[in-house]
Amino acid sequence: MASAPALVRPRQDRVIAGVCAGLGRRFGMSPMLVRLLFVLSCLLPGPQVLAYLVLWVIMPSD
Repeated sequence: MASAPALVRPRQDRVIAGVCAGLGRRFGMSPMLVRLLFVLSCLLPGPQVLAYLVLWVIMPSD
């Protein structure tokens, strides 16, 4: 059983903090798709920006 990549913010492919790139790498998705989904989710009510900031703080850098 292969382990999934660690949840870290990569040094390359960062746009702001690397949170979306790290999530994309962890779940096997394109970072651009994760960014697009995040931007689209910001159109809905909810704490998306707060969640991004929390992930920025708790996700270690690569």
